[in-house]
Amino acid sequence: MRIKTIILSAIAVLGMASPVFAKSKTTVNNTDNNVSPDTEQVAEHDMNVYGANYTNGDKFDGLTRKVGFDRMIPPHALEVCYDKTTHIIFPAEIIYVDLGNENLVAGLADGAKNVLRVKSAFKRFKTETNLSVITDDGSYYVFNVKFAKEPLLLSIEMTDFLHDGEAVNRPNNAQEIYLEKLGSESPMLVKLIMKSIYKQNKREIKHIGSKRFGVQFLLKSIYTNNGLLYFHTEMKNTSNIPFDVDFVSFKIVDKKVIKRTAMQEQVLEPLRAQNYVTVVHGKSSERTVFALEKFTIPDDKQLVIEIAEKEGGRHQSFVVENEDIVRANVIDELSIQ
Repeated sequence: MRIKTIILSAIAVLGMASPVFAKSKTTVNNTDNNVSPDTEQVAEHDMNVYGANYTNGDKFDGLTRKVGFDRMIPPHALEVCYDKTTHIIFPAEIIYVDLGNENLVAGLADGAKNVLRVKSAFKRFKTETNLSVITDDGSYYVFNVKFAKEPLLLSIEMTDFLHDGEAVNRPNNAQEIYLEKLGSESPMLVKLIMKSIYKQNKREIKHIGSKRFGVQFLLKSIYTNNGLLYFHTEMKNTSNIPFDVDFVSFKIVDKKVIKRTAMQEQVLEPLRAQNYVTVVHGKSSERTVFALEKFTIPDDKQLVIEIAEKEGGRHQSFVVENEDIVRANVIDELSIQ
């Protein structure tokens, strides 16, 4: 009699458990587990894509939202081999490279800061790996890499991802990586601002410049935005001899130097340059936009901007006072073209 009672009790427990188990399998119309129908549809879609072995956010502790396909940066396909080197040319200087595993070897091409050479570390490998690259303009690139006996592409040129972000999926442009030296400013916005200043080509400063030996060096305008200063300069060469640029320097120096006293100089390094030229040909002109960290000048000092000729004597320089800098035009980001 006691054995019969135990068996009947077990059957009753199973009978109560069965509806709960069946309910947990029926998730499409389930409103008792705080899961929205939209989330269930996404999970069902992912199951169809990845198959029965797909693992969703249930493995995480607490409420977790799975990263969807709309947030993914699509990787490029890259083939490598052992006997040949694949070269990837980027539109800006490479500042970061990460290799997925030891199957790859990579390095910058000698003398080129924007060319990455990649090849297989072994005569063959089976497991697919990846490669990630960040460039100086804030762009992020990712590649899925596999071994191929004869890679189809050995020289690859990557394009600039600069666009409005509407024509394609938003993260695809991958242009939102902030660099320490630009502070809180987006590299994409800095690039757009410099291009806009260069394109508009307004001369808002008419009293700063130098001219001699048939060469004229002018400061056309100063702009400011979000902790950065933008200097728009122009070099005019009215002579027949090309002007080979050795360097352009920005220095804060003392206004007056007492005899036998060393001059105190503070060199300012430009963070970016739009259309930085190395030569200004005869009977022509060139313009450049420089981006520098925001600064002001004490009363007893001044900013000297100098351009030097390589193996020549036609150096040009002019002085910028603090009152010129504090009157810098504020950039309206909404009007950037």
